[in-house]
This record gives sequence, C-alpha cells and structure tokens, in this order.
Amino acid sequence: MKHMIRQLLQETPYNVHMIVKDLRTDETFICERPDAVFSSASLIKVPILLAVLHHVQSNQGSLHQVLTITPEDWVDFSGISEQQLVSTTIYELLVWMIITSDNTATNVLINYIGMDALNRYFREIGLTHTILQRKMMDFERLANGVDNVTTTRDMAHIFTHIYRQDLLMPSFSALAIDILSRQRVHDLLRRYLVDDVRIAHKTGGLDAVDHDVGIVYGDSKDYLIGVFVTEVTNNQDARQLIGRISKVVYEYLVQQKGALT
Repeated sequence: MKHMIRQLLQETPYNVHMIVKDLRTDETFICERPDAVFSSASLIKVPILLAVLHHVQSNQGSLHQVLTITPEDWVDFSGISEQQLVSTTIYELLVWMIITSDNTATNVLINYIGMDALNRYFREIGLTHTILQRKMMDFERLANGVDNVTTTRDMAHIFTHIYRQDLLMPSFSALAIDILSRQRVHDLLRRYLVDDVRIAHKTGGLDAVDHDVGIVYGDSKDYLIGVFVTEVTNNQDARQLIGRISKVVYEYLVQQKGALT
C-alpha cells in the first residue's frame, strides 16, 4: 500500500497532504505534510457542525429552533437559495451544510454562533491551525489573502474525536456521524469503490484545492483517511488522484489485498 501511494504521490504535479489511520488501534499508516497549513475550502464546515451542536447542547436549546434567512444571505451553490427560503430549522441548516455543502446554510449558522465564538470552540477542542476568517463565497476577502485554513493533523484530530463520540452528548455525537454519512458528493474518496461502504466524510474544493476526509467503516477495520490536494491546476485530475489513493487504501485495509509495505 505505502509503495503504491508513494508512486502516486511522486507522479502528481500537485502537493498532497494526507493521513491514513486505523481508528480501532490508533495506528497511523501514512502521514504526509501533517502540519502544513492549507486552504480548508468546505472542510471548515465540519468543525462548524460540531460547534453548532455544542452550542445547542450547552444552552439546552433545540435543533428545531427556526432561524431567519434574509435574501441578502442567499449565495450561490445553495439549495436554500434555490428554494428562496426565508427561514428554516437549525437541524435542516446543518444537514444541507454537510451533505450538499450548502453555502447559504453555512453563512446563516456562522451568523448564529458568531465567527469569534466558532474559532474559540475550535481551539477548545484542540484544533491548533483551523481558523474561520471569512464566510462562504466571500471572494473579496479571499482576493485580499484572507482565507479559512486547516491542516492534516487538525482534520485527523477532529474526525478521530467524531469517531470516538467524545465531544458531544451521545445523541448529538451520533447525529454528527449520521449527517456526515449522508454526504451526497461522491466523486473523491468513494469514486472508485465498488462496495457499498459507509463513509462519514466531508469534501472541500476551490479552483486550486480538492479535499476529502472521513471515516470508512469496515467489518474488520474502521479507518480514517484524508487526502488534501493543493496547488491544483486541474480539479478533475486532483479528484481522480484522491479516488485512486482511496481505492488503494481500501483494498489493503478492508479487502486485505497485498501487504502494507
């Protein structure tokens, strides 16, 4: 497995940050560029998901609380905007934010919690380099060099805790995994997998980055895989690379084809 992945990494012109870890034993098989900071794209929505659930839990609130959405909140790449919704529940916003990476839903939730409070929660749960600095689709701030960032180590950290279900009360921990497992973007980690495997994951992409990270649940092994590609010039090539790496890992760790070396 390691040899085949090294070969894929040597052949690509892009920078690849990645992690593969057995979540049952905590053994790390592969870890590339763990502390290099990169643009998170929509990966930032995972800690936002946990932060919102934590906020509702801490304040004994309800996921059925209705939040107001103004037309000014509507942005592109959003089913909320397509429907021209002017209100919906926290629960629905969380679901759309993850499963279709809805940008309007994300921005409404950022308004609900506050950017400072979100970043404070990120630090409280041990994310050392994950920072929310702009809303979704705020290309003016992005053009000025202000972006949302993370690292491989931070993404491994947060998904390990999601797997262990030790950040939130049991019902909210289970809900976070359920929502991540309903992901509708399947052209990266799942791209070349023929088995009907359960993956609780989140994708992220911009013109120069493509990411996918999550938990793969197998009969004999549950593992964490995150592949983060930066300095991308062709998104389709980057997504195919993520798919190839994912297939190699799956075949060795789940289907147990070949050796790890």
